[in-house]
Amino acid sequence: MTHSFSPLLRGQLLPKEPLAKYTSWRVGGPADHVYIPADLADLTLFLQELPPDMPLMWLGLGSNTLIRDSGLDGVVIVTQGALHELSLVGERAIRAEAGVSCGQVARYTARHELTGLEFMAGIPGTVGGALAMNAGCNGGETWQYVSRVETIDRNGQHNIRPVSDFTIAYRDVQRPVGEWFVAGWFQLQQGNKEHSLAMIRTLLEKRNASQPTGTANCGSVFRNPPNHFAARLIEQCGLKGKRLGGASVSEKHANFILNEGGALASQIEELIAEVAAIVKEKTGVSLIREVCIIGKS
Repeated sequence: MTHSFSPLLRGQLLPKEPLAKYTSWRVGGPADHVYIPADLADLTLFLQELPPDMPLMWLGLGSNTLIRDSGLDGVVIVTQGALHELSLVGERAIRAEAGVSCGQVARYTARHELTGLEFMAGIPGTVGGALAMNAGCNGGETWQYVSRVETIDRNGQHNIRPVSDFTIAYRDVQRPVGEWFVAGWFQLQQGNKEHSLAMIRTLLEKRNASQPTGTANCGSVFRNPPNHFAARLIEQCGLKGKRLGGASVSEKHANFILNEGGALASQIEELIAEVAAIVKEKTGVSLIREVCIIGKS
């Protein structure tokens, strides 16, 4: 990429930047450029200058993404720590930008006596990712509480869209083509601070007891099939602990694949495919990936 950008940009433009540091699996090759915007206005300017034929990818916490070892063409915009505004907007409502972590949203609403988003404490991602895939856990889903969203296109054009502009399903959101989420507005109920914080503590304790927190993983690899749990199917097939190089199926939770150190993205991708194939062969159930696999083959 040889395009020259305006000196008015205030963010960080990083050439040939390895992407492993931006994903929770800690794998992935380089992007031509990574851009970390200073704020939403800076992101707007960057997109207005971006050539129309330049590939564009977005990353939040990189917790639902496997980037191949060969990396990505074009530019990757990293929202984590960049689009970080979080505020009360009207009665019992908040606005959260795409780079805010889900855990921060849960704690913020609890401290402001609002209830509904406590479940977000268990989602290892950002608001942008949660909006993009209707992330959820413990019976809660992101779009249950969305009142409207803000999007941006690659020309830097902002839109405020109602929920009716989107088709929402389990771990899937169909949005207008060529637009990305930059903020969400959430309508909540009046709550009790201590009760909500206690709910969050309980949720995190349960998560720590049942999931391999503190390890390099992407969260759940597969969606739960109708009338089944992906982890239970994988465990029933005797796949806990299955290894390929530095990648392994977690002994603690079978729907997690770990980078135990030195794993290649190709090994993780191959292990995902092997797990799905074995589960299909032994149970007849087709597992659908929740994780996004991107990059040059």
